[in-house]
Amino acid sequence: MTVLRVRGIGLPDGETIDLYADGDRWTTEPVRGAELVAEGWVLPGLVDVHTHPGAVQPGDPLDEAVLRDDLRRHVASGVTLIRSPGLAGDPPAWFGRDDDVPRAVHAGPWIARHGAFFDGWGRRAEPSELPELAAAQAARSGWAKIIADWTLESEPLSFETLRAVTERVHAVGGRVAVHSQHLAGGTAAVDAGVDSVEHGMGLDASALDRMVANRVAFTPTLSVLEGGGARARERPNSPMRTWYLDGVAAHPPLVAAAAEAGVTLLAGTDSRPHGGIAGEVRALVAAGVPAHTALGAASWVARKFLGLAGLVDGAPADAVVYARDPRTHLEELDHPLAVILRGILS
Repeated sequence: MTVLRVRGIGLPDGETIDLYADGDRWTTEPVRGAELVAEGWVLPGLVDVHTHPGAVQPGDPLDEAVLRDDLRRHVASGVTLIRSPGLAGDPPAWFGRDDDVPRAVHAGPWIARHGAFFDGWGRRAEPSELPELAAAQAARSGWAKIIADWTLESEPLSFETLRAVTERVHAVGGRVAVHSQHLAGGTAAVDAGVDSVEHGMGLDASALDRMVANRVAFTPTLSVLEGGGARARERPNSPMRTWYLDGVAAHPPLVAAAAEAGVTLLAGTDSRPHGGIAGEVRALVAAGVPAHTALGAASWVARKFLGLAGLVDGAPADAVVYARDPRTHLEELDHPLAVILRGILS
């Protein structure tokens, strides 16, 4: 098997690196006959931390052919690791393992109270049942995903319920992600000390310091929310339209403030077609997030959050290489020179 080699300027440190793929691990020890596949600006692979591959429409069952196609699109965009905080069904054994798909962690099907999520997707339970249901899922896959709030009319989950969920999930060694797009649900999730708030539209800036203190990461999914805002503007006036547009307008300043406050930002797309992580990075930068921070949210910061090292000896042999610094030339994110996944050129 050919040993791959990459060299150039490695991020986030900006130091010169020269790495060899010893199987699925990077080494700095030179390997005779290694093939230099790319030289340029080297990142430890991109990450999409909020993606739901495998189903075309809300409520559709998991389709393995769709799933593989979605995952291949991620790899083509430079994504070598994903987190799926909610899937349309339990994934097949090859998910996250085959050579042509990204590494993956997942939360299994979404978990929601009755009437508070898309019909046909996820598991339903009473609030009192959620902690044990979430803990059982996290024991299987490492993560559980809870829907904290849904429509304008539905009541959000309480702090007490989300705290009980978090304690039970942490007790089994798992982590919990929480969907929130309303103030009350997001505030309860932050105060409960969940591991990540997904979307977070409606959060108040006063919660940011508590996110730092409680080590709550923030996945703002800016690009998909802003796309939804463009569609909402074409609809007739309604309370739902007003709520959504107000939330979308407030979201970029909130995300920029989160970055300034030191909240761990994570980049996730939550949209089809898959492979759009570059657009999310650009949306973060447009919102006022420094380019280095925005790119880290889609690479080295996200990898560390999910438990993988970057461009160091012994780390998984993932990398994406660009001709120019993608922090100052964001358009480079659409044109990787090479994507290496598990020590293999993709």
